[in-house]
Amino acid sequence: MSAWHIEGQYMETCNCAFLCPCISSNLTAKPTEGDCKAAIAMQIDKGKKGGVSLDGLAFIVLLHSPGPMIEGNLKVGLIVDDKASEDQLAAINAIATGSEGGPMAALAPLVGEVVGIEQRSIRFEKAGMSYAVKAGELVEQTLEGLASAVKEGEPLYLENAFHPVSSKLALARATSSKFHAFGIDWEDSSGTRNGHFAPFSWSA
Repeated sequence: MSAWHIEGQYMETCNCAFLCPCISSNLTAKPTEGDCKAAIAMQIDKGKKGGVSLDGLAFIVLLHSPGPMIEGNLKVGLIVDDKASEDQLAAINAIATGSEGGPMAALAPLVGEVVGIEQRSIRFEKAGMSYAVKAGELVEQTLEGLASAVKEGEPLYLENAFHPVSSKLALARATSSKFHAFGIDWEDSSGTRNGHFAPFSWSA
């Protein structure tokens, strides 16, 4: 196991109605649709695992939970930037699955099946509180943060959250979500679904 560190920007959307009960119940509540489908997108601004640089790469953890997340049996697939070399792909796989420690290791006991890895061109865009991520034909999602009425230019936050990316998450509504990978299928553009974003910093 080699030491590693990555930092950058994260965003996700899921099929739960806003506000996702998974987060507000510490993963114990039933998702609003009965199951949960989520795409956790990570843009690495700076990172390294051992001697392998991960600067500028992106990846998406696509997951499905058949019921309350705390009950486990999650299905997880990984989409990695097609610019990644074999060494970079292996490093991101280890980080994203939690096999070499870090925040994702806390979710590992809940995972029932890791269904595979795909590589696609990943475009990660951020403008203020608007985020957009596209990974080929597999994932396309956009969100808009909920603005604070107290602090201009800042979103509303959920703090001390049990979430692998960050304990402080900005609240957002998914303006569109499209997932078609690893047998996980979802499309919505109602603007009523849940989203989050945050900077992240992971190490092990």
